[in-house]
Amino acid sequence: MSMPFYVSPEQLMKDRADFARKGIARGRSVVAIQYADGILFASENPSQALHKVSEIYDRIAFAAVGRYNEFENLRIAGVRLADMRGYAYDRSDVTGRGLANAYAQTLGTIFSSGGEKPYEVEIFVAEIGDSAADDQIYRLTYQGQVTDEHQYAVMGGADEVVASYLKENYSENASLSDALHVAVAALGRVPDENAGNGASPDRVIPASALEVAVLDRTRSQPRKFLRLMPARLEALLGDRGPTTPAPPAGSSESIADPSESTPDGPTEPGESSDSA
Repeated sequence: MSMPFYVSPEQLMKDRADFARKGIARGRSVVAIQYADGILFASENPSQALHKVSEIYDRIAFAAVGRYNEFENLRIAGVRLADMRGYAYDRSDVTGRGLANAYAQTLGTIFSSGGEKPYEVEIFVAEIGDSAADDQIYRLTYQGQVTDEHQYAVMGGADEVVASYLKENYSENASLSDALHVAVAALGRVPDENAGNGASPDRVIPASALEVAVLDRTRSQPRKFLRLMPARLEALLGDRGPTTPAPPAGSSESIADPSESTPDGPTEPGESSDSA
């Protein structure tokens, strides 16, 4: 009689964490930046059908990186929870903190469960207040850890390179145009070792390959979420020189049709079917 294969709980958790991190690292980065009138989200996403940044409720937005079918399930669950709470109690009872806690419980349960693989996702839950001091950005990892971010935050892809650029160039109370310039420039950064001999490490991402949305507190409507279309992005960004629509350096995947999927479902928008 063969003995059952044994894996220590510590090794099992390490393997699950490594698996999730590798999947998330293959996705393109998402940037969240506070500016004078709200919070801006930006990501490189060639797909016009599958979004990485979406509205959850009146003043709350959701952004994610990783496997598309998994974070889309989380987004839909968040919308349902927010609608139910707002209808049963009051719209003011729907908060970003409450949604972040609910997501944390879900992700933590999935990660610690041995019955299914961990989710290959990281998400932002952001809420704007009446002033910049009241704005909130929560970053949630694959294991359910919640971090309260301030000023700016990055997840997925080359997050260390992007975060380093934002640390050097971020300024408080910037205009929408200035914040957008910084976010897009940060997304175009690649590690110096991948830049080539004497070449600039910057890529200029075309507006058609960007997904940008804002939570704008100056909007007169109760719903503060606004998606910026390529025409407005081009006007805000101006002339940035020749664009570079190629995939980020260090990424070996080719751009795939968003309808392609793996047996587990579609991957992140704009990624090949073998990456998340």
